[in-house]
Amino acid sequence: MTTTPTVKGKAAAAQTSAAKAAPAPSAENAIKPINRREFLYYIWGASVALLTAGSGGLLIWFALPRFREGEFGGVFPIEAGTIPAVGTPPKRIDAGRFWLSHTDKGVVAISTVCTHLGCLYAWVTTNNRFECPCHGSKFTAEGKYIEGPAPRNLDVFAVQVVTPSGTTIHGEGKPADVSGATEIRVDTGRKIKGDTHG
Repeated sequence: MTTTPTVKGKAAAAQTSAAKAAPAPSAENAIKPINRREFLYYIWGASVALLTAGSGGLLIWFALPRFREGEFGGVFPIEAGTIPAVGTPPKRIDAGRFWLSHTDKGVVAISTVCTHLGCLYAWVTTNNRFECPCHGSKFTAEGKYIEGPAPRNLDVFAVQVVTPSGTTIHGEGKPADVSGATEIRVDTGRKIKGDTHG
């Protein structure tokens, strides 16, 4: 005659087999403190990470331009009273490396570098135009090409016109109307390439 195990017997057998399967906690399974070699590996890894982060920070610090107002690459504020009158010779702003020219179309800030080979051109009052002494390129008071080997008009800088109400009008490479302005701001960090002629 066969006997069937009871429910209690099955549960007890399952507990016994589970106890046999799980090893008893031993000294080998306990959490061990890190040894000297592991500690040095962690210190070395942290040092490399810190050096990499510091080098990256320095690289960003030196790579990103930081121009102050009034130095080349930054913004030059010019009061309305110091802007040359219409039809007068352009005014050279040496620190900003641009000519401030006021034509009948408006004010334009023209780069002092010739578009031919990078020479520094000058304003010739007798001819009422810009002329490059090196290769003979000639340009109007607005920076437009007249003749010579230059491949395009002179480059200009972005001009912002500040009105009495405090609003700012941006002139993107075109002569800016300064009637009623309190000041203009020439952004030498935003050079606009001159149009090619032909």
